[in-house]
Amino acid sequence: MIGANSEINGDLVFSGGLVVEGRVLGNLICREGDQGVLTLSKDGVIEGNVEIAHQVLDGTVIGDVVATEYVALQEHARVTGSVRYSFLEMAVGAEVNGQLVHVSDEVAPSPDITADVTSLHVEVKN
Repeated sequence: MIGANSEINGDLVFSGGLVVEGRVLGNLICREGDQGVLTLSKDGVIEGNVEIAHQVLDGTVIGDVVATEYVALQEHARVTGSVRYSFLEMAVGAEVNGQLVHVSDEVAPSPDITADVTSLHVEVKN
């Protein structure tokens, strides 16, 4: 969990689940082969690309979103960038300033989403 008064600077590579209530200035990427889950709270902000299988977004993302399985854009979600998804749920009030791209098979990562694996690594166990 990244708390409401916390800020992470740099790419974040993780396994399992992650809840962001604060601010991340960098890419969020789930470890290869892991079916991670991201929950972005209403006041959470991500300034970077997000590549995670399952995503529930209710805050702000400034960057591209890639969901290989499912993305839910809740009422307060604001995405400035493309959203690539297999399954999409979008609530009234959610906003996407970019392209919505449905990919029926495996979603290939965007070529511009990269992570410095020497940056912060987080292991989350349920």
